[in-house]
Amino acid sequence: MQSVQTALTAEAVVKLSTMELRARALVEGHFSGLHRSPYRGAAVEFADHRQYSHGDELRHVDWRVYGRTDRFFVKEYDAETNMCVYLLVDGSNSMGYGSGTVTKLQYATYLAAGLAYLASVQRDAPSLALFDTEVTEQLPALTSSAHLRRLFEVLDSAEAGRETDISQALEQATIALKRRGIVVLLSDLLDDPRHTLRALGYFRHHGHDVIVFHVLDPAELSFDFRGPLTFEDMETGQQMNTDATALRAEYLGQLRRFCGALRDGCMQRHIDYEVMDTSRPFGQALVAYLAKRQRVG
Repeated sequence: MQSVQTALTAEAVVKLSTMELRARALVEGHFSGLHRSPYRGAAVEFADHRQYSHGDELRHVDWRVYGRTDRFFVKEYDAETNMCVYLLVDGSNSMGYGSGTVTKLQYATYLAAGLAYLASVQRDAPSLALFDTEVTEQLPALTSSAHLRRLFEVLDSAEAGRETDISQALEQATIALKRRGIVVLLSDLLDDPRHTLRALGYFRHHGHDVIVFHVLDPAELSFDFRGPLTFEDMETGQQMNTDATALRAEYLGQLRRFCGALRDGCMQRHIDYEVMDTSRPFGQALVAYLAKRQRVG
């Protein structure tokens, strides 16, 4: 018998009132971690200073440094900076598609919220970037509760925007990747795979662990459309009149080749690649992926 969280459906998650509740429902009681955390509960040691950012807790401000420089700096501690988890969420117009209860964008934000909450529980530092043709919203990697609440607020208010330019947006997002960590891309990847893989390769070259969640709607995966239909590109508005029944075999072949190119390219670059079907219960999807990740090591 499945637990409540593991079997959590899209319908159930959508009805929860806040992103924080959704994140808790997805995570609590089920995940031992996104990675094997080096945190051991030992004494916290001072590591370094960094400039104050909105959301930092005032108790970490170094007032002596402020007295000398008239600028706000906060103390960083080894136990508070175990790992940075950089969440990159595609907010382009195509992510607004949904044949069922949730859109691809909603599904991606719920997964991102769950991973951010999981990182926070482990005393790791979640970061967030929303993008379409460029980064539209970016939050640094911090560990404070105020930062986590702000991250949830940004995810809660995310709306599908313009066209997609994944490679350009990812290049822009790298500015905030100050330390090596885990980069998690959540996107339908509707862009040239060669450009996307080149951008992802940059993260690997700089020592980041990279995870790609390829978020797709079940209608995109099965193409169970029938008869004469008009399809409209959600990003360009271009329309095409066609017989969906006759087009199905060609479409599914193109989809297999598209996903195969991404999967093979990620494998060559030692990047985790996982298709996320938006009809699959959220908890089930994350449990399955993280269990596989732990098995692989």
